[in-house]
Amino acid sequence: MSGPQPFEVYAIRYATVERRAAENFIGADAHEAGEPMDYFTWLARNDSHTFVIDTGFNEAAAKRRGRLFLRSPIEGLKKLGVDANKVEDVIITHLHYDHVGNFDRFPAARFHLQDREMAYATGRYMALPFFAWAYEAEEVVAMVRNVYAGRVSFHDGDAELAPGLSVHHIGGHTLGLQAVRVWTRIGWMVLASDASHYFANMNEQRPFPVVADVTQMVDGWRRLRELADDPRLIVPGHDPAVMRHWRAPAADLEGIAVRLDAEPEQAGAT
Repeated sequence: MSGPQPFEVYAIRYATVERRAAENFIGADAHEAGEPMDYFTWLARNDSHTFVIDTGFNEAAAKRRGRLFLRSPIEGLKKLGVDANKVEDVIITHLHYDHVGNFDRFPAARFHLQDREMAYATGRYMALPFFAWAYEAEEVVAMVRNVYAGRVSFHDGDAELAPGLSVHHIGGHTLGLQAVRVWTRIGWMVLASDASHYFANMNEQRPFPVVADVTQMVDGWRRLRELADDPRLIVPGHDPAVMRHWRAPAADLEGIAVRLDAEPEQAGAT
């Protein structure tokens, strides 16, 4: 029996910022060298389905938050032959500003979101700056409006969205964070999003400081490994090493996008 049709999978880099180690790892030494943080959206497509995973932020948000904006994620998608105006399915891993900021650039899309993420982003903890700072209130409110417009598909835990592509509740970083599992020509791959910002968060068991539940975050690393066929096929959400571990699909996409459904050039996960 043949399996599902494999997906092509891409990481699209659109912004970056310098970071201190203490901003990336709980308990990091103040003198430990930092690692820049890259910002990505992802694309999974085959002949039958196209999924955009997260929508990034725009230039105005980059200026407000002190990020170096390289290009619009919409431009990166266009370079891969995808018109945001025609995309029908957008998976939102969570509602932080850097994952949902361009939702309005996808007028035909249905947004896939965990029940627990909407509850968390509109619930009691948002009254505390520690939890709320990574959300943009207007974006959360706009997603609520999309609910009323019938444009949000809610998921409670694991759900298959198409043959060979599913979402999986992880939690930890936020209470409703979800990862995406994708069938590819080299096996089952997992787009971890912020379940592991960097390879080192998971591989060295060093939690990221922006967290709703550290125990869920730690348990999430085990879950990511269960979902992937090979630890090397777990793609972290913000690690600049992603652009080194995989190749650009074409010369004009160097520094912009890499194709993930290929053997990594370097071993990122162990």
